[in-house]
Amino acid sequence: MTPMKVLRKERGYSQVKMQMLTGIDQSDYSKIESGKRNMTFEQCRRIALALETSMDYLAGLTDEQQPYPPKK
Repeated sequence: MTPMKVLRKERGYSQVKMQMLTGIDQSDYSKIESGKRNMTFEQCRRIALALETSMDYLAGLTDEQQPYPPKK
């Protein structure tokens, strides 16, 4: 299971809920989550915000799930 799918399931979100949170069509989200489609920078940002994680975590650049502190 991809880190994105694990986080989504941990939060109890369906793909339809992710569509509502991110504005990304459910079918596109499904393809991104399964690795059949790459996400854009903006899609990655929206998903990271919805799942309360960092874009680096979604990209596999870190094992740290916690998001960075918000900009002041």
